Amino acid sequence: MKILGIDPGLQVCGYAVVDGDSLLEAGAIRTNPKSPIETKLNQIAEDIESLLKKFRPEMVAVEQLYSHYAHPRTAILMGHARGVILQSCAAAGVEVRSFSATRIKKSLTGNGRASKEQVQRTIQTFLRLPRLPEPPDVADAIAAAMCCANSKQLVEVSNE
Repeated sequence: MKILGIDPGLQVCGYAVVDGDSLLEAGAIRTNPKSPIETKLNQIAEDIESLLKKFRPEMVAVEQLYSHYAHPRTAILMGHARGVILQSCAAAGVEVRSFSATRIKKSLTGNGRASKEQVQRTIQTFLRLPRLPEPPDVADAIAAAMCCANSKQLVEVSNE
């Protein structure tokens, strides 16, 4: 099953397309930090739509937002990016599944509090990558896609 994983962000938005145990493509959508928010959101929407057309994933896995209570503005800004991503998926008719960061980490490493490096090393080992996936936004997107694939396999096994 082809899954597009996305780590939403307003400045850097990681993405990865996995199919089974193969990584088809991974990268980051970067917006100009000096652009107004509406321009950034429009670029994110256009790039997500392009990825959906290019890869035609059966499902999109998006990391849920998390922000420390002391920084509510960060959560609000990231919520804008996440909203644009979800809308683009809905317009394309692609199913979206959302996962918390702790669930993604637990799915890959067995530990919901795993460090970013532990997650990166697990991805590198599982996908037989020559080096750690970078930047962390890309690794998080790969991890979201792999978590989604793992959860789909569990559902299919339990339904058999």
